[in-house]
Amino acid sequence: MEIVVTGTRGIPDIMGGVETHCEELFPRIAAMGEDVTVIRRKSYAQDTLTEWKGVKLVDVETPKKKSFEAIIHTFRAINKAKRMGANIVHIHAIGPALLVPYAKMLGMKVVFTHHGPDYDRDKWGFAAKTMLKLGERMGCRFADHVIVISDVIRKLIAERCGRTEQVHLIYNGVPAPELCDYPEYFEELGIEKGRYILGMCRFVPEKHLHDLVSAFAKAGSRKQKAEGRGEIKLVLAGDTDFEDDYSRGLKELARKNGVVLTGFIRGRKLHSLLTNALCYSLPSSHEGLPIALLEAMSYRLPVITSAIPANLEVGLPQECYHAVGDVDALTRKLDAIMSKPLQRIDYDMSKYNWDVIAQQTDSIYQGMMSER
Repeated sequence: MEIVVTGTRGIPDIMGGVETHCEELFPRIAAMGEDVTVIRRKSYAQDTLTEWKGVKLVDVETPKKKSFEAIIHTFRAINKAKRMGANIVHIHAIGPALLVPYAKMLGMKVVFTHHGPDYDRDKWGFAAKTMLKLGERMGCRFADHVIVISDVIRKLIAERCGRTEQVHLIYNGVPAPELCDYPEYFEELGIEKGRYILGMCRFVPEKHLHDLVSAFAKAGSRKQKAEGRGEIKLVLAGDTDFEDDYSRGLKELARKNGVVLTGFIRGRKLHSLLTNALCYSLPSSHEGLPIALLEAMSYRLPVITSAIPANLEVGLPQECYHAVGDVDALTRKLDAIMSKPLQRIDYDMSKYNWDVIAQQTDSIYQGMMSER
């Protein structure tokens, strides 16, 4: 069968949760013998690849405009899928899902993966939130099958859209950790192993990195120096797709408080930061099921995260959570982590296995092809 994937900026090495999800999932499905094509947004592709790990890559010109690029790209990708003779179009995220009925009208079967209620994100205005809610409704109403990445989302679409049939809970996954050291990179950043807090995500308002910076600035323990070692630092790994007032303000706040900014990184640099961090913090107000949090857990890092439904579903001990926006509570938790010796925690990651997730997804495709 021929499967065409859209709703993502593309793969490989393109920043974003949906992008990471697709980068891990679809090479595994291609390895099962399926014909998989990912339609990429050309403006994000930093290479000229036409295939990667068995997945075909097709680049489509799309204007890089925050409010329009996803829907324009999805429209063009669906048309491309029709011309390719695709059996199944797999659409990711609720914005692109606005065009699920269009793909159905063209005679293709559609799988829609709901990655979270994006209309809750702080960056969107009223008109954008309205369209995202409509996209959610169109995807849930017209897709042949719906995949949700958390039980929170499954309950949400049952309540909001009345969709309970052909809805599949398939969690986000996390690959096996690649433990490594990178002394030259640490020297470049001016940090020491085990002497930094890691924040890893996009620089957008709903991630509340400004709270993390403020809490870190208030934490007294960060000024304590171990014998022969420097003070603990905060490292923010990530950036923004669209530079705006928030991202500029966050970077300025970070610089004023001595925070280390790495920019968008992948590969050995990121793996070394995950291997050697004191802890990971994600104080966000909105998530579907955060891959970054799961990734930090796979590296056995202590984690501090906000007590929102998606993060609570991970099932961490209560002391790992704090209320969204409660900088004082976050400060206390950072102080507690920084006052203890370096520790590593063994989490149960069995339900976040990408190989199992790929098998679960492929079984949906196989079932669709046998349906009338």
